[in-house]
Amino acid sequence: MSLPLTAAAGQNRPELQKVMQEIVDSGFAGVQMRVNDERGEWVGTAGVSKLGESAKPPTNGRVRIGSNTKTFTATLVLQLVAEDRIDLDAPVADYLPGFDLDSRITVRMLLQHTSGIFNFTGEYYEDGTVGPGIDWQGQAWVDNRFKTYQPEALVRLALSKPARFEPGTDWSYSNTNYVLARLLIEKVTGRPIAEVTQRLILDPLDLRDTVVPGTQTDLPEPHAHAYYRYEDEDGQQQTVDVSRQNPSWISAGGDMISTTHDLHTFITALVTGKLLPAPLLAEMLKTHPKAGYGLGVMVQDAGPDGGTVITHNGGIAGHAALMYSTPDGRTTLTAALNYVDDTEMSLAEPFQNALQALLKAVFGEQTAD
Repeated sequence: MSLPLTAAAGQNRPELQKVMQEIVDSGFAGVQMRVNDERGEWVGTAGVSKLGESAKPPTNGRVRIGSNTKTFTATLVLQLVAEDRIDLDAPVADYLPGFDLDSRITVRMLLQHTSGIFNFTGEYYEDGTVGPGIDWQGQAWVDNRFKTYQPEALVRLALSKPARFEPGTDWSYSNTNYVLARLLIEKVTGRPIAEVTQRLILDPLDLRDTVVPGTQTDLPEPHAHAYYRYEDEDGQQQTVDVSRQNPSWISAGGDMISTTHDLHTFITALVTGKLLPAPLLAEMLKTHPKAGYGLGVMVQDAGPDGGTVITHNGGIAGHAALMYSTPDGRTTLTAALNYVDDTEMSLAEPFQNALQALLKAVFGEQTAD
């Protein structure tokens, strides 16, 4: 049976509808997608908003955006650099003396994931071993998904573990870097990060559907539902709705809520210089050779003849968000997905295949820089 699919009236984009359906067919419950390009704006949905029901996902529903939060956090830090309140290459310990941080770790290293600090959600090493962090998977997470974590406690947990490498000598993605960036923002401004985000990004861009939730567990309506599958103590598979959760466990590494419309507005404003002075935007887009990661964004190839895109994606327990833009902001892709998450990341490979098809459909006619 074909799952429900809708698209904005006035634009026939069968290639986009096809890829959305491929994402659903690969195992995702639903997808919301927004494309802005030379043909105007196209908005579509596919699949279902809630398991067992037929209603489609809302065309601009709220979604937990996961690590797209890092782009917002990095932008805030760079805005404070522009205000001469933070020095990008100063030791983080100068601002946050209470953690006994390695004095070689700079603000830039936090934003680029070159600090070497242990990732509090766990480390996966090249030899196959795992360094455990907090419980964020399986029944342990499900049972405690309303627990409040203090950002300082997450940092102290990470700093109690061995560093992954000497500061500045390698690259490794660590959520701890962005919790430290949050604490840096709050220390320098004297205000909660939600308030700073509102002042510097949300109000100027009129992002009315974007939220820094803190410990708030509810997801504002409308939204598609997020699910998590785990094996219980009796060895039985259980699937639970985890749309409501306390996202303090991930903090500024991935706690924000937004919509495809607001993400489009944000990434367009960012790449076109409306949020940062040109020199700092250039710093943001300087990437580490190992991962193509700049300061809170990735700069990558969109595929054959696809040119360059600026991006950050994110996923968190049954919700995911995509955010892509050409460097000139003329073509953007933002999307929200809802699905049944699990410890095995069983949707990872089919999603990557669908994502490549999606990038080709949206950016394939762009000329390479």
